[in-house]
Amino acid sequence: MTVEEKVNITRGWPGTCVGNTGEVPRLGVPALCFADGPDGIRGQEFVSAFPAGIHVAATFDRDLMYRYGRAVGSEFYGKGINVALGPVAGPLGRIARGGRNWEGLSNDPYLAGAGMGAITRGIQDAGVIATPKHWLLNEQEFRRRWSSMGDAISANVDDRTLHELYAFPFMDALREGAGAVMCSYQRANHSYACQNSKLLNGILKTELGFEGFVVSDWDGQMSGVASANAGLDLVMPNAGFWGDDLLQAVNNGSVSEDRISDMATRILAPWFYLRQENAYPSPAIYTNTQRHLPVDVQADHAKLIEEIGAAGTVLVKNVNNTLPFKKPRFLCIYGYDAEVKPSPWHNRDRYGGGYEDNFGWNTFNGTLITAGGSGSTSPPYVVSPFQALQERVSKDRGILRWDFYSDNPTPYLNADACLVFINAYASESFDRTSLTDEFSDRLVLNVASWCANTIVVVHSAGIRTVDAWITHPNITATLLAGLPGQESGHALTAVLYGDVNPTGRLPYTVARAESDYGHLLNASAPLADVPFPEANFTERLLIDYRSFDRRGIAPRFEFGFGLSYTTFAYAGVEAGTARGADLAEFPDEGVRIVQGGHPALWEVVAVVRCVVTNTGPVEGAEVAQLYVAVPGAKGEEEEKEEEPVRVLRGFVKVGPLVPGQGREVVFELTRRDLSVWDVVAQQWRLRRGEYEVWIGASSRDLRLRGSVVVE
Repeated sequence: MTVEEKVNITRGWPGTCVGNTGEVPRLGVPALCFADGPDGIRGQEFVSAFPAGIHVAATFDRDLMYRYGRAVGSEFYGKGINVALGPVAGPLGRIARGGRNWEGLSNDPYLAGAGMGAITRGIQDAGVIATPKHWLLNEQEFRRRWSSMGDAISANVDDRTLHELYAFPFMDALREGAGAVMCSYQRANHSYACQNSKLLNGILKTELGFEGFVVSDWDGQMSGVASANAGLDLVMPNAGFWGDDLLQAVNNGSVSEDRISDMATRILAPWFYLRQENAYPSPAIYTNTQRHLPVDVQADHAKLIEEIGAAGTVLVKNVNNTLPFKKPRFLCIYGYDAEVKPSPWHNRDRYGGGYEDNFGWNTFNGTLITAGGSGSTSPPYVVSPFQALQERVSKDRGILRWDFYSDNPTPYLNADACLVFINAYASESFDRTSLTDEFSDRLVLNVASWCANTIVVVHSAGIRTVDAWITHPNITATLLAGLPGQESGHALTAVLYGDVNPTGRLPYTVARAESDYGHLLNASAPLADVPFPEANFTERLLIDYRSFDRRGIAPRFEFGFGLSYTTFAYAGVEAGTARGADLAEFPDEGVRIVQGGHPALWEVVAVVRCVVTNTGPVEGAEVAQLYVAVPGAKGEEEEKEEEPVRVLRGFVKVGPLVPGQGREVVFELTRRDLSVWDVVAQQWRLRRGEYEVWIGASSRDLRLRGSVVVE
């Protein structure tokens, strides 16, 4: 390739896709097509609306995570899209009110990493380049970009926290062969992320061995020569500071020809790695105003969407076995979230609109299956809760009464149960202003004031506090139903009627009061007009449940919590080092680094076992969770208060098990799982001492205790 040809493929060009690279006709290199988003193709026809990332994380199911990625990837492939912009582990959910937390895969780096790895592998097994994003420290929407107010927020973080929290889940995606990574908008330790050489050249490409290309977030490039030399490989959606200027920079020596060759090589490497040069489908991307032959890529994905929708639904209250339903004859359905666009005072349709419509959508404008911005989806249809419940009740020859509008609906005292549907919306470009709302809380309390069997269903784009009503004696059951995608109603009804025994677990902590999140409640920046705003990650490793555990604050519902229609017993814990495991303090420096970091980090060094038994009346599956406490550094007692009490380092969905059936559960711990980042040695370090391990049903419901000793 000539220098001009190399420069041409490092920039975006106008085209039919969200992003299009330059092409090299002389060598048969086409423009690569990029498209949103992490949970389905945005803005197109005959595509599926999959559950959001946070909902997938709530399944705690690696198999479903992989199948999700494979299905999403197959739709991108069918539409001729080369590069899928997802999955997401940035934001990780540091800020409770973060506007894009719902796109990510939980507030825990281990769970998010499991999702990132499985989904990346699924997308790329379908032949599509995955793009884990946003690298790195993109934890708030407020001041995330340069604007007339001044520079973007600077996310200021120490080296250990950067590795053990924020880079951690990306390691899994790289380990599974991710072909691209998207850098983020904000500054990181005062340098814009897409021109931060430490993040790109240092950690991503050298320490973690990344061999693919780094693409800017759209209009996220803030310099020309600096970003090229710092490790950015591709700018989107146009030439940005490159194009002819990059050619001039190469010609005058500001950017070396080796660097431009490296950019081109990295862009083409995943194209060849996934064999996209071999008869890849042409892009089938159209606007709503174009007449065209439909390209239907939905296949049978609706079944998977319903399965994930049910598996990610979290039952958090169930008094006296209120659920599952036993053929109720008379149901009342209340709330704006029960139906698609029920509200008569809004004329904007949530579905079929463009990117901007996602920002303007009102909370009370219908059932919530996704949230707003570039991560939203374009469903072919939406099965609302009301539709699915109506199907079920009519089949049982029962009756329904409903009111989608009022916050004080008409009582029907003869009803078997009253279902109240509320939601909590969020979107790219702004952070949430509250984790609750007065209208919804008032609606719930008004119904509960007369209905002795009130069941609350919450669809939410992240944390939603519930203490305004959760202890009310007439509220007999509550489900946190997440963002389940197009089959929302069918998935929920399957859980309500017991066709599916709930196994969803909370991928974040629900506090009793918003103030319990402390300084991690709101986005940082003291004043809107500060020219150089700062976000100092002074909490270090202590976010979400780690913060609640260390500060001794009781949550309303803890990370990993979720109820079942049956019960489970844990017994027989065994823990020890794996046979033949290399327990050297630091991994061997002489080994070649692969994608995901030093290969020794992924070796199993310890195994923990237990037996889980179904002790209840019906068949069900349990999510067994393993938590580990890393021993502190000797002679550094002051460090203890900055260390997490324990961290998630394993989970297994066990079952389904019939009543009385038990099964052995095996947790394999890798070197990385037990290591800390040594800021002096600049390596992962296996500390000597006793690693306490706990197995249980949540981060607070710990049933068994053991230890692994590293001599």
